[in-house]
Amino acid sequence: MLDNNRKSSAEIFDPRGVVGLESRPTAARKTSLEGLRLGILDNSKWNANKLLRGAAAALAEEVDFAAVNYYVKQHGFSTDAPPELIEQIAVENDIVLTAIGDCGSCCSCCIRDSIALEDRGIPAAPIITTEFVHETRLTRMAVGMPELRAVVIDHPVSSISAEEVAVRVEMIREQAQQVWLGTREDI
Repeated sequence: MLDNNRKSSAEIFDPRGVVGLESRPTAARKTSLEGLRLGILDNSKWNANKLLRGAAAALAEEVDFAAVNYYVKQHGFSTDAPPELIEQIAVENDIVLTAIGDCGSCCSCCIRDSIALEDRGIPAAPIITTEFVHETRLTRMAVGMPELRAVVIDHPVSSISAEEVAVRVEMIREQAQQVWLGTREDI
């Protein structure tokens, strides 16, 4: 029998929870790209090499870089770059271009690599494809750097022709400069 004179209480938990993240600032943007050292971080995905080398050449037609340094992730595109590689890139470069984010895990790793460089004061321009804009936004927020901007190129990347690579290289050339100079709008 239920005693109506007894007061009972129940705790109700909200299953959605609350995520409490502190926002981290991006690295200071550059006022000019002339004379800077450009780092290229290739995550070894199909066509990333063609896109990055093409973009570096296209950028060098407009910007007089002091150096262009090329790095390749050796442990796969679905892993973050090792801390020692991030440190080396940060020491040897003033700005970085990294690619490619065209699937779920490689996209989040590309963004986390960029954030690791931004934390070390190096403006990074991660390249992602149109199909992963939403995932990129979520990763930036989850890792605490929602202000990081990305270069967005057409999807797909792995099975494109030389002509399609050239079109995407042009997109990278324009947008990467905007990211490094701080004029790129959010995606």
